[in-house]
Amino acid sequence: MMRRLNELLGFLLLGVCFLLTGCGSSARQSASDFSDWKPTGSMELQYADQFSVDYYDGGYALITVAKQDQYLLVPEGKQAPQGLSSKITVLQQPLDNIYLAASSAMDLFDGLDALPAITMTSTAEKDWSLPHVTQAMQQGRLQYVGKYNAPDYETLLTKKCQLAIESTMITHNPEVKEQLEKVNIPVLVEHSSYESHPMGRMEWIKLYGAMLDKEEEAYSFFDEQAKVIGDLKDFKNTEKTVAFFFVSTDGSIVVRRTKDYIPSMIELAGGRYVFQDLDSVETTSASVSMSMEEFYAAAADADYLVYNATIDNPIQSVDELVAKNELFEDFKAVQEGNVWCVGKYMYQATD
Repeated sequence: MMRRLNELLGFLLLGVCFLLTGCGSSARQSASDFSDWKPTGSMELQYADQFSVDYYDGGYALITVAKQDQYLLVPEGKQAPQGLSSKITVLQQPLDNIYLAASSAMDLFDGLDALPAITMTSTAEKDWSLPHVTQAMQQGRLQYVGKYNAPDYETLLTKKCQLAIESTMITHNPEVKEQLEKVNIPVLVEHSSYESHPMGRMEWIKLYGAMLDKEEEAYSFFDEQAKVIGDLKDFKNTEKTVAFFFVSTDGSIVVRRTKDYIPSMIELAGGRYVFQDLDSVETTSASVSMSMEEFYAAAADADYLVYNATIDNPIQSVDELVAKNELFEDFKAVQEGNVWCVGKYMYQATD
């Protein structure tokens, strides 16, 4: 009898211990609530300001894109914590079955030697200028599944797509993003084109490195490229002026905002971008549209004209440019033969 009484008292004391020390199941869940977690550190970024990464114990990482969209990287073999906000998208590692609709990011995955993680793309083989990507498509390792604004949802589901990486072009077709999320395919909208420095655009390789467990390779790749820019710090600017643009189908001229990575590249190369006050223009885009008359007033005396064929089709001669608008005949750069055209590969060659 005394032995049973002692056993009963022991169980009662154990129960009291659980209640007083919070050892019950509800207490364990509370302790794992993400709202209670504290970052142990953050990703080191030198140029990029369109994303950030905060690290947590256990290999977890919280990605924030454009200061609004958030994604929690969950390590392989682990689960998402309790108390996670519905606004935070869970990305379960390993991520090795990705649909890439942001073509400018492909070069960075190639730089990480991580092309096998990209199994689907929104860019057809004929439109790629990256040899490794073209080869992957020819060998069937990378599949075209339709344009970004009309993807083949059935294929994405059949191939069990883990993540869709979209460019900001998807904002023009929000229904596509909604449909992808509706069928439980997470969507990450990358904002590298909004970086104000070309190295900021390239620094997105660190984000992809974190996603694919290749951060060391990402830092190494980035540091090599950063050294090239560092070696230019004492380069004297020529003060030559440059207009970077294309002619839209409606006849308007589309240029880049002043604080954009393209004008920054022009400055690094030793020139001056002709449009120095376009950041006050109300637009959510990195591009600014203006009339031909406005463009003429600012760029007629520019030393160089650079036609942006990453959006429009390339032009092969000055005559083709003049055919778009006869006013180009009066431009200083046209008369002096300083007209250039970038190829479509430029936007894909992020490195």
